[in-house]
Amino acid sequence: MITCYDIIKTLIRTEKGTAMEPQRKYLFHVNRKATKTDVRKAVEEIYKVKVLSVHTGIMPGKAKRVRQEIGYIPDWKKAIVTLKEGEKIEVT
Repeated sequence: MITCYDIIKTLIRTEKGTAMEPQRKYLFHVNRKATKTDVRKAVEEIYKVKVLSVHTGIMPGKAKRVRQEIGYIPDWKKAIVTLKEGEKIEVT
């Protein structure tokens, strides 16, 4: 059985992600097979907040070189979660 901790992998703490926080938007690295409804339920259960909307997108993997060999980082899924007015995720 898949749990909410299997759906949400990490909260993305980048410059772009922290710039979106005043608009109550947070970036998450999520499971590739997770739907928007799965992400909404998981965020509400883990962080105890109310979610207004969820936008998802598949981010393309990158080529990485190790000596003469070229390998690839796999594609991954990003979710932008917008919280309702007055809600906030406490980040430490």
